[in-house]
Amino acid sequence: MKNKLLNYIREGQGEPLIIIHGLFGSARNWKGLSKIFSQQFEVFTLDLRNHGESFHHDLMSYQVMAEDVYNFMQEMGISSAHILGHSMGGKVAMKLNHHYPECIRKLVVADIAPVTYQHDYDEIIKAVFALDLSHVASRKSADIALTAGIPDQRIRLFLLQNLSFDKEVPYWKLNWVSIKNHMDLITGFEDVTGWSIENESLFIRGELSDYVTQDIWVLIQQHFKNARLQTLDSAGHWLHAEQPKAFSNAVLSFLS
Repeated sequence: MKNKLLNYIREGQGEPLIIIHGLFGSARNWKGLSKIFSQQFEVFTLDLRNHGESFHHDLMSYQVMAEDVYNFMQEMGISSAHILGHSMGGKVAMKLNHHYPECIRKLVVADIAPVTYQHDYDEIIKAVFALDLSHVASRKSADIALTAGIPDQRIRLFLLQNLSFDKEVPYWKLNWVSIKNHMDLITGFEDVTGWSIENESLFIRGELSDYVTQDIWVLIQQHFKNARLQTLDSAGHWLHAEQPKAFSNAVLSFLS
């Protein structure tokens, strides 16, 4: 279903739970977990701007993305909800919580922190811009063409979920130009000095990920006063996809 701002998938009944995907992701990536969560909650899985089926826009910052989610809640008549965000979506969720704490019941942040990271994704973006879609006949041929620039097949297959073939020439649902132009903002984050988040918060990190180190956890605790940390064994940054059962158990235990 399309909202005039953000595309979303809705299922289940109960207290509202809003899921916000990470960079290069979409609502569709959360289909399996959403089905699990929808047994206890009314789940709204969003496509952020420049992602999935949502609108493309030249602006892309955490301020405007948080406003998108807030406006979505207002239009849907959701006064407050549990918020779950992974990676970039986790930063959107934290920004939303900072500005509109009354709209958030409980906050779940998956493998990200309110800090700047050094990832730039230059090689991925370079490979994507070099791909001539007029010569792409299938997702398989696109995968082969991207292999040299993006050697990790898992990343290629993840990105290729955003390639659509419902028109004469394939096209990306991702707004690569806007993402590239705002990469410093996406990998960065504002100075959180002065932040004091009172909402109950769960930060989930992957054992094999370096996004939430012990030093960063100390920083998080300074600004999220009711935060707890849970580490998922044998999981990296895409912990919800690598350990879905452990991830869903952690989320459901916290929310209930």
